[in-house]
Amino acid sequence: MTTTDTADAALGYEQARDELIDVVRRLETGGTSLEESLALWERGEELAKVCRRWLDGARARLDAALADEDDGEGESGGEGAGEE
Repeated sequence: MTTTDTADAALGYEQARDELIDVVRRLETGGTSLEESLALWERGEELAKVCRRWLDGARARLDAALADEDDGEGESGGEGAGEE
């Protein structure tokens, strides 16, 4: 893992998103050299990966919570159906 990878891993979602927005804004505005534009593009790709990891993690947590909720309903629903 490189130093940049380690630093990116420590970024929170909001930090990475905000920096990515800034990178996109700078690329859209133009006025940068080809070398600067390439560096911005690469940084944007890294930030997008950080955001994707956060979002994938959040999705996995939501899916797990929903699966636990569904399991809980199935157990109580089965018992309640026989008692009525």
